Amino acid sequence: MADLETQLKAVHDKLQQLLRQYQVLQKENLQLKTDLQQAKQVVKTREDKVQQLQEQLDIVQISTGNLNGTEKKALEKRIDGYLKEIEKCLSLLNA
Repeated sequence: MADLETQLKAVHDKLQQLLRQYQVLQKENLQLKTDLQQAKQVVKTREDKVQQLQEQLDIVQISTGNLNGTEKKALEKRIDGYLKEIEKCLSLLNA
């Protein structure tokens, strides 16, 4: 009977240990999710800034006329993309 009680206590102790580990891992997981969300926000902010700077560079290059053939084609492609996006928005507004 004492052997059974010893085994039962060992199982109970192990269960308590596992529950504590689970709680620690849950907290760590929550912290990692928070950190990931913050990192994603930083990346998004930086991508937006890069986009803004690229647009400013395009404006400066257009205004000074310093575009080579490749840059001009890339700029035309981006402008076409903007126009398609605007047309799509207008069609959604008119629907």
